[in-house]
Amino acid sequence: MGSDKALFRIEGEAMISRIANALSSANLEPIRVAVSRPEDVENYGAEIQGDIELEWVLDGESYAGPIEAILEALIDPKIENCEVLQLAPVDCPWVTKELFFSLREGIGEDDSLIMPHDGERSHPLLALVRPDRILKLIDSDRRPLHKQFSETKHSLLVEDPRVLKNINSVQDL
Repeated sequence: MGSDKALFRIEGEAMISRIANALSSANLEPIRVAVSRPEDVENYGAEIQGDIELEWVLDGESYAGPIEAILEALIDPKIENCEVLQLAPVDCPWVTKELFFSLREGIGEDDSLIMPHDGERSHPLLALVRPDRILKLIDSDRRPLHKQFSETKHSLLVEDPRVLKNINSVQDL
């Protein structure tokens, strides 16, 4: 895209703000935002409006990728007693609070996770996960998350593909 996806504007609002608002509206605060550089805190924070409770987490290894970011979140002592943790990438700007509510309602007691599915593919970066089980699953495995997540006890939530649309370039709009 040539610029930071988090700051890319959809209908006049930065993608980071859109996802933060959806999480906040679903009562999923505090929202932990992983950043690669300290200056991202100021840049992203300036885009997020309202009284949203945010926790900023600096990546241990800049630009390492989603698996490493998830691992860092899962080993953080602040979530030690957390039964479930909602994952949410910045580049799904049409995600709604209703999706997050549906994931919480749909996760089975024996499930390690529940992830949305658009009828063609799953969306593991929007999964609701049980941290203790997922940490064990991905700790030393660097295969794509959709493969790893499909190999553990899980549920799928079929969702409108427009809600799950991922923006990686201007052409994706």
